[in-house]
Amino acid sequence: MTEPQAAPDTGEKKTLLGSLSAYVRARSLVMLLLGFSAGLPFYMIYQNLSLWLAEAGVEKGEIGLFAWTGFAFSFKFLWAPVVDRAPVPLLEKLVGRRRAWMAAAQIGVALTLLAMSMANPAGNLWIVAAIAVAMAFAAATQDIAIDAWRIEAATDEEQGVMAAMYQYGYRVAIMVAGAGALIVADNINWPAAYQTMALLMGVGFLTALFAPKVEVREYVPPPKATFSETLSKSVIGPFRDFFERYGVHALVILLFIALFRVPDFLMGYMTGPLYIDLGYDKTTIGAIRSGAGLFATMGGVFFGGLLVSRVSFKWSLLIGVLGQSLTNLIYSWLALSDATTGGLAFAVIVDNIAYGAAGTILIAYMSSLTNTAFTATQYALFSSFYALPGKFVGGFSGFMVEGVGFAWFFAITALVGVPAAILVFFLKYSEKRFTIDRKEATAELTAAD
Repeated sequence: MTEPQAAPDTGEKKTLLGSLSAYVRARSLVMLLLGFSAGLPFYMIYQNLSLWLAEAGVEKGEIGLFAWTGFAFSFKFLWAPVVDRAPVPLLEKLVGRRRAWMAAAQIGVALTLLAMSMANPAGNLWIVAAIAVAMAFAAATQDIAIDAWRIEAATDEEQGVMAAMYQYGYRVAIMVAGAGALIVADNINWPAAYQTMALLMGVGFLTALFAPKVEVREYVPPPKATFSETLSKSVIGPFRDFFERYGVHALVILLFIALFRVPDFLMGYMTGPLYIDLGYDKTTIGAIRSGAGLFATMGGVFFGGLLVSRVSFKWSLLIGVLGQSLTNLIYSWLALSDATTGGLAFAVIVDNIAYGAAGTILIAYMSSLTNTAFTATQYALFSSFYALPGKFVGGFSGFMVEGVGFAWFFAITALVGVPAAILVFFLKYSEKRFTIDRKEATAELTAAD
């Protein structure tokens, strides 16, 4: 199918310097700090909590059940309409709806981190589980509010940069929570580690309070609207709006989003077992993943943001799909080669570049699909959709490796990306990207900064 026609040429030319300057604008730097706040709870809910539980003597089967807390992120679209519509008492009058919800959620994350520091995994696991669920709920709510602010604070053309800065902050937070929290736990104890992370949530809280205010364009029901009318417009409206705007193409878009990251989710569970099977020690794996891997991911995030700002979504998405799929073949090569440090570093670096770029491109595309009247709800729907299939099929990855071996397994994961690559040519792209008055929008944002 054909893409919508581009808007008339305004006489502005995209220059590399102009694209790079977008990364140091005030709103981009705010996005960096909000990304840090979003990434901080991640390791504390999953990896670090599982280590603490293991040290406390909790059975592996029970530890595995804690992975289900991740469904809070997968189903966050169910309460996203509340974030879109409901005011936050006191805070909203002071800072506006988006920032009020961010601040409230960040307070929730900090309080649950403090509560976890006072829990005893060896004594009452149910209390730990309840706190973990509450923490995941607060963190997912924070994600909803941050995504809504990001989408409304920038034009479609700037979403690539905003997504890149979000991921930069997110990755730094993962490094801080992944390495910093472990150092504190090793030298003091686990409660001190959780208390330290609760204190660092203050970074996001202060950022939310002082971030630029955005205009929330929403449906306001008539004074005499019935409850059913209000429910229809506020809860059902965002979903109906999406399907009305894109028609049958809405199904193609959702299918594409669902398939986009499946190759990554499917192979991601098995890279660790591959490293161990090849004989790499944990120190080497950790050094390469946290060092070269982190910087490679950041490089990929930067490249993805730059790509979205300079070429069409069609080609950006195609490059993202093919990049993350084909790099899986490097692990097939690694499985058949000698276990050298250089080989591991090469595989991790190339894979993480593709991973970072693909993530940024997908975030920018999903952002462009939203209607600003239903920003939080619609984006939560998209972000939930892309994670569910991958998490489901990832559970079968171990059985696949047992059946065909590592080399063929990673080759198969590369082929899994083919359907998404084909769907790129059947997508209907966001009309907003092609009809927005870029000069006027840029001028407004510059003045606000």
